[in-house]
Amino acid sequence: MHKKQNILIIGAGLCGSLLALRLGQRGFNVTVFEKRPDLRKVNISAGRSINLAFSNRGNKAMKLVGLESKVKQLCIPMNGRMIHDIHGNTFQSNYSGKDHEYINSISRRDLNALILNEAEKHENVNIYFNKKCKSVNFEKTTALFKDNQTKNEFIEDADVIIATDGVGSIMRKSYYLGKKFLFSFSQNYLTHGYKELSILPKLNGEYKIHKNALHIWPRGSFMLIALPNLDGSFTVTLFLSYNEGKYNFSNLTTKAKVLEFFQKEFPDALAVMPNLLDDFFTNPTSPLGTIKCSPWHYKGNTLLMGDAAHAIVPFYGQGMNAAFEDVVVFDTILDQHKNNWETIFKAYENARKKDTDAIADLAIDNFHEMKDHVANPIFQEKRKIEMALEKEFPEDYASKYSLVTFNENTGYREAMLKGRAQDKAILNMLADNSISITDNINIILEKVKKETEAILEDDRIAGLK
Repeated sequence: MHKKQNILIIGAGLCGSLLALRLGQRGFNVTVFEKRPDLRKVNISAGRSINLAFSNRGNKAMKLVGLESKVKQLCIPMNGRMIHDIHGNTFQSNYSGKDHEYINSISRRDLNALILNEAEKHENVNIYFNKKCKSVNFEKTTALFKDNQTKNEFIEDADVIIATDGVGSIMRKSYYLGKKFLFSFSQNYLTHGYKELSILPKLNGEYKIHKNALHIWPRGSFMLIALPNLDGSFTVTLFLSYNEGKYNFSNLTTKAKVLEFFQKEFPDALAVMPNLLDDFFTNPTSPLGTIKCSPWHYKGNTLLMGDAAHAIVPFYGQGMNAAFEDVVVFDTILDQHKNNWETIFKAYENARKKDTDAIADLAIDNFHEMKDHVANPIFQEKRKIEMALEKEFPEDYASKYSLVTFNENTGYREAMLKGRAQDKAILNMLADNSISITDNINIILEKVKKETEAILEDDRIAGLK
């Protein structure tokens, strides 16, 4: 394949900017069009995922493009979940029994800006903002754009078009509406939405609550979470049903009702959120959805990547990490198949789709875990056992969370199958009183291994693996 081929990328978000950087490093001519203004020159809009959870799979991508040390400077380590009960009592549940395994809170804007800056250092990479894609002709490999400032429309062509334009992908819409090939598409929403709020720093810039944790206020059918920012603030997110329950987004319409809700359910959070009402009635309420589709490509002309191909709900903290891993997998496929784009695109989807489907399902699982299970005594007992196993046998045991989050060389599907089997094994044995946290740790490990393998074997027989 000739290295100077022209690649058009639609979308300069996290996935698109990283892809542009990597393809630029490989010597391709890359042009990126982004519908929004340059986020390095304007403030990011309130209410849109201001910070994100960054972990090993994302860091593997940063190593690939040589940005690991620069990204680390943007990170705030979060060693575990800080659980807040309804009375304001807290306890921390670490993410791993291994001290070096933790996730990081990182600013979406700062990370995106860093990658854009690095991409633009390459003469063969050009990025244009305020250029909205209106449609893609995937047969001719052209895209129609509109300049948001001049209102002029123009057509761009390329050897290849890759769409990294997120949940509302125009190219995915073109696939669906074009009816030129068999294209499967599903979009499923949770009954819950989310609203972003904030905990501002103290007057001296210090944090009002513990810095190095992901804070969770689990309340069964809804929850509040908070992630730290470098400026001493926390980005707080309320996950709540649109219509169900005593309190929901549909009936929280007055200041009095919102205050009543927070006073009853999150009193300790309310105490550090004097700006609550301003945030609540200024920031939008947004939906939570999962998108799956196939195929991701049309012949050797066009390809969907990142959220455009596989948007997920945010409860495993893997949306950005999965999109970054897309770029790593794609880069590997480029090394393996250098003959033509159609072969590359097919190989990429075959290698990747099973894993993106898995993390989508895992993210739904973790939604229920975070809002409810983390406060359940048997779940807490399971976590204690997992932590002990990871600490005592770091080479022999990793929980489902660790397999997904910290084992970047294990695919999401493999992590899901093994992790679910382990969860089932431990919970079954706790329910049967056949293991206890006070038992000999070596005996616990052997029992968990044996029961997990039995469950995996049942899955294999049932054709689930």
